[in-house]
Amino acid sequence: MSTRHILLGLLASGPSHGYDLKRRHDERFPQARPLAYGQVYTTLQRLVRNGLAEVDGTASDGGPERTAYRATEEGVRELARWAAQIVPPAPFVTNELFTKVVVAILTGGDADAYLLAQRAAHMCRVRELGALKTASSSDLTTVLSAEYALAHLDADLRWMTATAAQLTSLAAEVCPT
Repeated sequence: MSTRHILLGLLASGPSHGYDLKRRHDERFPQARPLAYGQVYTTLQRLVRNGLAEVDGTASDGGPERTAYRATEEGVRELARWAAQIVPPAPFVTNELFTKVVVAILTGGDADAYLLAQRAAHMCRVRELGALKTASSSDLTTVLSAEYALAHLDADLRWMTATAAQLTSLAAEVCPT
């Protein structure tokens, strides 16, 4: 995910300071990793340096001085180009779960126990997301984000079930005698 494009998207609705951008990011993308303040300000500096954003002013409002930023016309065009690009399916899928199963087999570990423990962790997260999705306080952004995460967890769980059923064959292929 492109932090610069996310910040440009948040700036598209009007000038904002870094603190507000971080807060809005974390609200709009509740299942994403929260942005660090340092990442927000570093990205804003790069956006300004590259002509995609500019300083709109500074104000203190009785607190610390805050600099507001706004997207430039070039920033708005860059955001539109990025938003219109189709995200291609990944040509290679890095799957840490699969890697750990193979490493367990290679090192004489218990791949089946690993899959059971990982399945339990996934199921715990499924329950958390299910509760979040159905909570009366959840807005549509939260619900849709939770549904996206649940779909990925479901795919992982189906893969774990299929892999567990084929561990003997996989072990024979990974460590031929």
